[in-house]
Amino acid sequence: MTTYLLTRHVGAVKWMQAMGHHYDKHLNHLASYDNLAKGDTVIGSLPINIVADINQLGVKYVHLSLVIPEELRGVELSLEQLIRLEAKLETFSVIRSDDHTPHSK
Repeated sequence: MTTYLLTRHVGAVKWMQAMGHHYDKHLNHLASYDNLAKGDTVIGSLPINIVADINQLGVKYVHLSLVIPEELRGVELSLEQLIRLEAKLETFSVIRSDDHTPHSK
């Protein structure tokens, strides 16, 4: 079982290290699911459809969660900014629904 840190952001890598969070391999991009195996863990900030795919493979997903103020959107965040924004790791399980019908209120 392998734990992957999936991020292209240097600040996120430094945050993981500074917080003492373990990972086995760092990847900048998930080109395919070929190397993922049931029981693996992926840590990152992935789109929900990718999370559903890897969960279906039996891979655990841990999201690097934070609330980013509008003025910092699109900005490369530093370790210090991630700490100040109270970044945290949260586990999510996503199941894809077959219902594609918009719901009315």
